Amino acid sequence: MPEHGAASRLCFCGLCFLLQILNILLFAVFVRYSPESSPGRCPPQLNCSQRDQDSGFQHPRFQDVHIQMLLAFGLLVAFLGRYGPGSVAISILITAFAIQWAVLIQGFFNFFLNGKIYMGAQSMVSADFCTAAVLISTGAVLGRVNPLQMLLLALLEVTLCTLNEYILLNLMGVSDTGRSLTVHTFGAYFGLMVSRMLHQPHMDKRKKEEQQDTGHQPDVFAVVGTIYLWIFWPSFISATTTVHDNAENWAVLNTYFSLVGSTVATFILCPVLYEGSTPRMVQIQDATLAGTAVMGMAGEMLVTPFGALIAGFLAGLISPLGFRFFTPVLHSRLKIQDTCGVHNVHGLPGILGGLLGTLLTLLATADTYGDRLELVFPLVVPGSRTVTDQAFIQLSALPLTLLVATLGGCLTG
Repeated sequence: MPEHGAASRLCFCGLCFLLQILNILLFAVFVRYSPESSPGRCPPQLNCSQRDQDSGFQHPRFQDVHIQMLLAFGLLVAFLGRYGPGSVAISILITAFAIQWAVLIQGFFNFFLNGKIYMGAQSMVSADFCTAAVLISTGAVLGRVNPLQMLLLALLEVTLCTLNEYILLNLMGVSDTGRSLTVHTFGAYFGLMVSRMLHQPHMDKRKKEEQQDTGHQPDVFAVVGTIYLWIFWPSFISATTTVHDNAENWAVLNTYFSLVGSTVATFILCPVLYEGSTPRMVQIQDATLAGTAVMGMAGEMLVTPFGALIAGFLAGLISPLGFRFFTPVLHSRLKIQDTCGVHNVHGLPGILGGLLGTLLTLLATADTYGDRLELVFPLVVPGSRTVTDQAFIQLSALPLTLLVATLGGCLTG
């Protein structure tokens, strides 16, 4: 066993070394600074009209999104007494690798010109979004994969996540600013299918123990993670280029109201489903995440404040109900071991967010949106498609995402 452990460590170190050297070489050949983020003269082939916007508008949101990645997502797994400390360290490793790989893969799809990838603040935000999907997926397989396998998962998922995002956002013209589908839904079902392929019957006896492992320190981690979610997630929703000016206010306000509704829903339902007069912080954290996931697609749309409250409230109900009733079914019938409950926290709320976004698209009119309609649905205003066409495309993006995520998860598993 010691020899086997030493061999595994050497394989892990060797893979890290090879992947990092590969990233360095690819960066040296392809990656250059974007003119929008450098003071030099702008090449005539590139549009530098956004130079001031890139440095003044995007960088604060990039910092907020990056804090989300390293702190909020890292602390989401800290509540697991058995896997928490090691998983936080691995989440930092996955973040460090996935961001580099995502910059390259997304660069070839979105920022490639004249044989080079031009990297700016927006490309870093996009890389963080893709990394978030990977971190969501790892929550479904904690305890059943080693760090070497985590790196391989990140390598494959970043590629498939970028492909799915390119098809939805670039080819189909789907409006998914806060990534209900391309991050939450994709990451959840990708991870669930990997978990299904790696099903280990002997884990059944340990599952209940590791998910019920409680204590003061895990709740402290959950408190910090929940606070970071509340502070920074509205910036996560409004960090992409499609949200400008007044439309940004919609994304921020809708997200905050959704957070409010989901949190109150937890205090209503959890004492009924579980013993105890008040929910544990981990349950509040899960419901908070569900409330943000449901606003991913609809965040920049005309949800209205009461609509955001309703959506957040429903998402806050879905999370504890899923843990109480749906997770046992996944485990017993489908043999899916979901360590962190990503299906209830990201998967189901992401699907709800996709359906909500489709409904709001169908109800969108120039009278209600005004000049914001062009910002949210840029292909509708020029007349290339009707609102009904856009709503159908929004709806079709959901099964397509589920298909790519499940097939990709099976392949990776």
